[in-house]
Amino acid sequence: MPEISVLVPSYNHAPFVERTLRSIFAQDLKPKKLIVIDDGSKDESARIIERVLRDCPFENEFIARENRGLCATLNEGFAKSEGEFFAYLGSDDIWLPDFLEKQVELLNARPNAVLAFGHAFLIDKDDQIIERTDTWTEFADGDMLPMLLRGIIFSSPGVVYRRAALEKHRWNENSRLEDYEMYLKLAADGEFARNEAILCAWRQHDWNVSSDAPLMLDEMIAAQTLQADRLGISRTELEKIQKEAKFEAVINHLRNGKRREAVSLFLKNLGGAKSPVQVAKMLVRFSIPQTLFQWNRRRKREKAIEKYGKLGI
Repeated sequence: MPEISVLVPSYNHAPFVERTLRSIFAQDLKPKKLIVIDDGSKDESARIIERVLRDCPFENEFIARENRGLCATLNEGFAKSEGEFFAYLGSDDIWLPDFLEKQVELLNARPNAVLAFGHAFLIDKDDQIIERTDTWTEFADGDMLPMLLRGIIFSSPGVVYRRAALEKHRWNENSRLEDYEMYLKLAADGEFARNEAILCAWRQHDWNVSSDAPLMLDEMIAAQTLQADRLGISRTELEKIQKEAKFEAVINHLRNGKRREAVSLFLKNLGGAKSPVQVAKMLVRFSIPQTLFQWNRRRKREKAIEKYGKLGI
């Protein structure tokens, strides 16, 4: 049987962490070891974790300490792990029961792949399915670098890493966007194996980093700049890539109510537009009131809940 270590980095997710842990306990393919590190939570997370881990059916280790940040927690957890594969699950996210089995099966079939990834359900605080990422875009299989450089990124709950690939790198402890820079590093080392099935759920709530569009963009640009030489990208190419990424990010800023930042991005990065039609479409977006964006988002979520209901595990 393949040996897998799983890490749960925990921080202030008392309402959700038990659900997360029990989704790991219920895996068809059991991990060799579960490591849980509470990163200085101010709520009841540590107490809940201690109680729930009494039911863990395999080897586990729990560490509660002061806050050091997510990337430091990932580095610490990986250093304590063992086995051929490694995965981490945020303390508010969920794996479906066949997640580890299917992703490890895919990696075994793809020896050149450094990681396996896939799409995810998006769930709210009540486990209602409000969206699924396969309605946003179709991720590439194999060479994901062109999409990553455009700022298109898959969610971390869907990833299993090949340990040998991860051992060459560390998470950047100065970064707030933990996964993006690591994906850039790994993209230089091998292919990314895409699973067509949805095997996980990514919880959305007000304190997700992904809801902060300006922060996300700044972190992506910083990561690209740091990794450009390793990826063989010249300064001229990097400038072009980043102008295009910033122009495409205008719409995310508008969706998240960052109108002033969106205007600034639009004006400074017009050179990143691929055509006059794209510029015209973006100008139309500026004419749409924020209340309409919010109404449309609510409408889509309500329709998704009506269609998919609650996560059924």
